[in-house]
Amino acid sequence: MTLNTHPKASPDILLAVAPMEGVMDHTMRALLSKIGGMDYLVSEFVRVTQQPTSSQAFKKLVPELNTGAKTIHGHPVHIQLLGSDAEIMGASAANAVDAGATHIDINFGCPAKRVNGHGGGSFLLQTPEALFNIVHTVKTSLPKNIPLSAKMRLGFMDEALFYENLAAIEAAGAQTLTIHGRTKKDGYGPPARWEKIGHAKQQSTMNIIANGDINSRLNLEACLEQTQCHHFMIGRGSLSNPFIFRELKGGEAGTFTELYDLIQGYMTTLGEHYDDFATLGRIKQWSAHLRQDWPIIAENLKSIRQTQSTYELKQVLDKLSGSEI
Repeated sequence: MTLNTHPKASPDILLAVAPMEGVMDHTMRALLSKIGGMDYLVSEFVRVTQQPTSSQAFKKLVPELNTGAKTIHGHPVHIQLLGSDAEIMGASAANAVDAGATHIDINFGCPAKRVNGHGGGSFLLQTPEALFNIVHTVKTSLPKNIPLSAKMRLGFMDEALFYENLAAIEAAGAQTLTIHGRTKKDGYGPPARWEKIGHAKQQSTMNIIANGDINSRLNLEACLEQTQCHHFMIGRGSLSNPFIFRELKGGEAGTFTELYDLIQGYMTTLGEHYDDFATLGRIKQWSAHLRQDWPIIAENLKSIRQTQSTYELKQVLDKLSGSEI
């Protein structure tokens, strides 16, 4: 199935920016939002531990709550929670709404060892009853006008409980479910199994969002064909090509000149929130993703990684920019 390339011709295609811990902070959300094309973004997960997260903490962790739960460019930001205690999760969700949240999402998909070691993220996919209790408790803690969604993988070590987990989340009252087409054990290695997402869409009355390996129009069309989903979440694909949402909605393809300007502006933005060392680390981290779609970054990644300051990095980027003219 081929999508019409005109952005207004596919109003039923919705695109979301995935919540990637340590990468998709408010600065990267603002950068992607400036380019546009997405319908909304999801925050990095807010970890809920032994006591409810306060409204003040939410506003600090997700600065967009101070601007109507939207980026400065007007795109909605959903607040994602991660935790294993249903009651504390419910109280935290209520505090998030008090802080200004307009949509709550629950993380049942994070594969990180340090998260799973504390009983959160995809670890919970081993116990459908726990999923039900958390979703149900959070649902009952929210005002009726606040939507509730969740994000999960196909399973923990295998897919044996996939359909039970799907049913538990739906029965508990979630309206929307994002499914990453891999198990926790898979990590990000094998190809996402979109067909399982399609099976979930056939069985569920929830709005199912497809996630995993959507990094181009070709892949999006293939995912649409296999899943019949019209709602997609993109994570790593937005880091390797920050223009992907605009392109998928029929906009212009990004150029290296535009990317160069983005990186320069992003360094300035990062410098307002982090020291030079952390800013440099963020750009190097991003460059590792950019190399997937930008050969000039791949060819010069070693030089980028060898820089010791943002000043040196700017010099490298200036040379690359000059070579592209």
